[in-house]
Amino acid sequence: MEESTHPYIPRDLKLPGYVPVSMSMSSILTIYLSASLFVVSVVWFLFGRKNTKLDKLLMCWWAFTGLTHMILEGYFVFSPEFYKNNTSCYLAEVWKEYSKGDSRYAGRDSAVIAVEGITAVIEGPASLLAVYAIAKGKSYSYVLQLAISLGQLYGCLVYFITAFLEGDNFATNAFYYYSYYIGANGWWVLIPLLISFRCWKKICAAANNVETKPTKKKIR
Repeated sequence: MEESTHPYIPRDLKLPGYVPVSMSMSSILTIYLSASLFVVSVVWFLFGRKNTKLDKLLMCWWAFTGLTHMILEGYFVFSPEFYKNNTSCYLAEVWKEYSKGDSRYAGRDSAVIAVEGITAVIEGPASLLAVYAIAKGKSYSYVLQLAISLGQLYGCLVYFITAFLEGDNFATNAFYYYSYYIGANGWWVLIPLLISFRCWKKICAAANNVETKPTKKKIR
């Protein structure tokens, strides 16, 4: 089979049957941002009426990140030949475009597949559960949010460290490197760090309260 020319680095990356991305970067981003804004708006107005603004923001984040993990990253994990797609499927277009910032996706790097698989199958549903836990004031809310955030941070560490150890040369140019590889992933470092810190403080405060609470003596 004749190999189509692709824009990815390294140039000798084998992608037989590659079909170039047909959607523009602006179109891809507009659809993604519009869908994300719709999800956030629904959560904000529908599920957060009796919660504080901070809790509403957290529910919006967990809904957004959960659906991103399950839909976008889930498609990548279970569509190994997305780069061959010639139907202009939006999800395939997203990963063809993102691979300009990290060609390990187009090349099906094993470390990337492992990280994205765990993220899509475990962290995605858990994020949606966090929305429910916050909305209903469940006692496990902070533990759940801490666990997911630590999982996201661990995944990002593996993602960046493996790229560094392999030469950190998977972006088409500096623009895609900083906008896709660094910029797009940076939110999943910054926000989970902030949530982890908050949850840690809440859990420690609750534990201290239990330890210092005086016990009542039984009256005989």
